[in-house]
Amino acid sequence: MSAALAALDLKGMEPEAVLKRMMFAVGAESQTELADVLGVRRAAVTDAKRRGRLPAEWFLRLCRQRQVNPVWLETGLGPHRLADPMVRAEPGVPCEPDEFAYVPKVSAVPRMGPEGLETGEEVQSYYAFRRDWLSRVGRGTPKDLRLMTVAGDSMEPTLHDSDVVLVDQKQREVVFGKIYVVGIDDGIVVKRLDKKPGKLVLVSDNRSLYPPLEVDLNRADNVRIIGRVVWMSREVR
Repeated sequence: MSAALAALDLKGMEPEAVLKRMMFAVGAESQTELADVLGVRRAAVTDAKRRGRLPAEWFLRLCRQRQVNPVWLETGLGPHRLADPMVRAEPGVPCEPDEFAYVPKVSAVPRMGPEGLETGEEVQSYYAFRRDWLSRVGRGTPKDLRLMTVAGDSMEPTLHDSDVVLVDQKQREVVFGKIYVVGIDDGIVVKRLDKKPGKLVLVSDNRSLYPPLEVDLNRADNVRIIGRVVWMSREVR
């Protein structure tokens, strides 16, 4: 690496703000955690902040490994990531309120099988999404949205076990073939939906193992459409 690329001169900018954006991008709550992600000693982060100069390799590492937008990292302008509309919102780290909205990830776990599990609306964490992106995929406001982790294999290959889905609770009208989270008695499932006279039909994508399930709509007190799945995310393993 040439001397010209050895460090980024932060004079005229706010070194502390740049470091906060780095912490935000990797979900670090302290400079010590950021140092662990960067593979350096905490003292190196403290020294870089004091001198107002950050090694360019730190920027390159975050951009390559975490798909962080280098323009946002340096200036705070534009989206946080180059391809992903979602970033973790960590306590104490500011996020531009006009550009991003917080969506809660709740503890409810929709099953992708005949049985369901519902552990409630307890909020586990918050994630920040671009408001313009949310307006394209959903109909409701951010307060109508929930993130949930799904479990099971009945919706494969579309959804895998442990995928995270974004549920728009404003969209409860059944549209044939769309995926919804549905509450049945004390459990919740994630399925494609269809209707027959007096019945709600829950359809799995893995049909060789899971045949369609018909639910009597006369049991209206026990059946409720929670919302439509409008987006999903998964880790590469």
